[in-house]
Amino acid sequence: MIKLLRSSIYSGIAIGLAGFGFLASGIQSEAYGPLFGSILFSFGLLTVVGYKLKLYTGTAGFIVKGEVGMLAMILLGNIIGCFCSSLLARVTPMDIQGAAQNILELRLRTGALRCGLLGIGCGMMMTTAVRFAREKHYLPLLLAVPLFIVCGFTHCIADAFYYCCVPFSFLKAHALEVLGVYVCIVLGNLVGCNLYRIVLAKDQY
Repeated sequence: MIKLLRSSIYSGIAIGLAGFGFLASGIQSEAYGPLFGSILFSFGLLTVVGYKLKLYTGTAGFIVKGEVGMLAMILLGNIIGCFCSSLLARVTPMDIQGAAQNILELRLRTGALRCGLLGIGCGMMMTTAVRFAREKHYLPLLLAVPLFIVCGFTHCIADAFYYCCVPFSFLKAHALEVLGVYVCIVLGNLVGCNLYRIVLAKDQY
């Protein structure tokens, strides 16, 4: 259990650092920063795959009956890791907190249900990327991460990092809304990660 938690925390740290790079790119170049940052974000998933770490969206599509508790532990560890990375946002001279708040405000305007539905698209891409990466085919991974960001799909671990970066006063003022949005994204990612099981016949995967 401790080994699982440690792996999950380090995974969250990696995704958090990738998220930091994404936000920093957008600050430094409004025109090309977001696109460049979405490519840099691939660092997070490459780290997860390279170290064989436990990431919620990299595991949810491969769990079997009886492993829901394990998945919940992975999610918790990922969030703790994101919080650790978010501490850098509070010491950097760049306005990472402001950029993260912009994303959270967009999530709140979009609404919990729609954020959850967008999470399905992200989950599908993540499971596909990880499946190919496990077979040493990394191009789908390098494409999937920028793709879900450009599409505006929601990723619960990336969002955990953004939310942890936001000023505490903003989180406190919108706590219930943020929680509702986040739960829907987590569930949306779960559905998306398992979409292949829902749509395809067993002999197709």
